Amino acid sequence: MPSAGNDIKQLIWQCVAGIPEGKVVSYGRIARDCGYPSHARYVGTVLRQLPSGTSIPWHRVINGKGEIAFESGSDQYIEQRQRLESEGVIFNGLGKITLADYEP
Repeated sequence: MPSAGNDIKQLIWQCVAGIPEGKVVSYGRIARDCGYPSHARYVGTVLRQLPSGTSIPWHRVINGKGEIAFESGSDQYIEQRQRLESEGVIFNGLGKITLADYEP
């Protein structure tokens, strides 16, 4: 975890808040954009700690393979997929998103 924990959390929240509807960004890209390129997992940790009902669009962050990081079929996976599909994001038959098609 970075030493300036609260500062990087703020940066992560700001980066995620700026993802437009219908677009997705990887955990790694958020980490790079915040200046912490080796902290993709920390981005996930910060997003998992968001309070329920947050307005930060956490669902627009996926892994570098173009997949939802939650276990397939879990409540969290279903919620994230439904949110993305409602914004027009299309999953292929393998449950993946082509990042190049949906990155801002």
